[in-house]
Order: sequence, then structure tokens, then C-alpha cells
Amino acid sequence: MINNRYDFIMLFDVENGNPNGDPDAGNTPRIDAESGFGFITDVCLKRKIRNYVELVKGGEKGFGILIKADKALNTKFEEAYDAENLKKGQKGKKADDVAKARDYMCRNYFDVRAFGAVMSTGDNPCGIVRGPVQINFARSISPINIQDITITRQARTTGDRMETGSTEMGKKSIIPYALYRAEGYVSAALANKVTGLSDDDLELLWTAIVNMFEEDHSAARGKMCMRRLFVFRHDNVLGNCPSHVLFDKVKVEEKAAPPRSFGDYSVTVDADLPEGVELIEKI
Repeated sequence: MINNRYDFIMLFDVENGNPNGDPDAGNTPRIDAESGFGFITDVCLKRKIRNYVELVKGGEKGFGILIKADKALNTKFEEAYDAENLKKGQKGKKADDVAKARDYMCRNYFDVRAFGAVMSTGDNPCGIVRGPVQINFARSISPINIQDITITRQARTTGDRMETGSTEMGKKSIIPYALYRAEGYVSAALANKVTGLSDDDLELLWTAIVNMFEEDHSAARGKMCMRRLFVFRHDNVLGNCPSHVLFDKVKVEEKAAPPRSFGDYSVTVDADLPEGVELIEKI
């Protein structure tokens, strides 16, 4: 049981990298064409959390990861039916059987307990779970500047291409620097009613967010760092005030243009919080 609602803010940055490529734009960094601000999808952020949890909890009962590229989802749903001794492959599944399979998935997969999942596909459905942890798209604090860097490739893939030379030119899209802000929510009501997300799971979630870039470094993403994690803890299940009131308590403003480091921004926090709300700064 979770007895408290939470809202949280993540501030993280990228230096000389591509934090989230857009497949519709040649995998260049995602950008709002109208405003010039960069954004990162919630799916990208949750993937890094999943990867960290799997890294530190891999093999432990109850901490499996459902959404990953290992085997078909329907195969995993079938395993739930096997584990619960439920009849498989029949049309018009009993609601009780689907509920038992759903509860099995929640107990055994961390990302289902946290983020929820659509598990209603195939002949052995496990229902639809609305996750108590939700994360919005991240948005850059300032408009971003995408630079296309020309690089030299030393190894060609085919003999035909080698006939014109041993090297060829390529492109790499980077952002020299950008600071992003993402906001999220933890519904204790949903956790207690459906998925069973626990306080221990929450501590793992905070740890994963703090370290989500530390085990995810790559040449394409450049230098990415989680700079601040603000967690607003309500003293009851339903919360003491709307989330946007708390989000407005944290202001991030540009001090120098163009920004090229975290020090080029000021982060201020209004400590006058609504009654019953506590601010916990994880970083």
C-alpha cells in the first residue's frame, strides 16, 4: 500500500548529443517546429527507467520487464495463464480469469506495476492496466540549435562501395547543449486499487530516475546528466492540491545566451508549499 500521492520534476541536460532522435526527420533531435523548443517522448524516458531496473534487479522475482525486445507479448500473456492454471485459447474469457492473469502480470513485472500496460491482445488476454506512474514529454528550457556534423566513415559495407574508395562521408545531428524539464505523477489510489505498486517500488523508481543516464551512455547521445529531481510528497492518498500548483513552485530561467552548461541557468524553488505537501530533493 502507498499512503501518499507524489508529483515530481526532472531536470536533465545533454551536451553534444542527440537525446531522442525523430524517425520522421532522419533521426535528428526532436523539435517543435513552431517554437524551436526540443522535446523528448515519455516512451524514451520510461525505456531508460526500465533498462536500469532490469540491470539492477535482473532475475529477481517480481522485477521482470514486460516491454522489451525478447519475445512476443502474447507469449508472456500465455505464461501468466500457465502459472495461474487458467484455460487457454478460448474465446470469451471469463472476467475472473482475465483478472487473475492481470494480477499475475502486476506481481511479476515492475513496469506493469509502475506504468501499466495494454495486455488485451491474443487468445489469452491479461486485461488493460492503467499505471499509477505517468511521465509527460520532456521539453527544453530554451530553443534548441541542431547542428549537422559531417563525419568520415572508415569502413564501408560492400565491395561495390569499396571500389570508389575506402572511406565515405556521413552526418551526425547533435545539440551543443540543452536543459530539459519533465514532469510526472504517482497516483497512490491507482497503485492500491490495481497494480500493487509499493513504497519499495517507489524507492527503486527514484533511484532509477537519478541514474537513468549513467548506464545509458553512447556516442550518439553525448553527455547526458540528471541534474535535479524534485519530489512533492502529499500527506494522503488523493493529494492536497493540484499538481500544476506544485510544478509552478520550481522556476528555471536562462542566465546566459546561448546556454552551454547547467550553470547558465538558475533554478529557484518557492518554499511556500500548500499545507500537507513536503518537498524532497533527491538531487
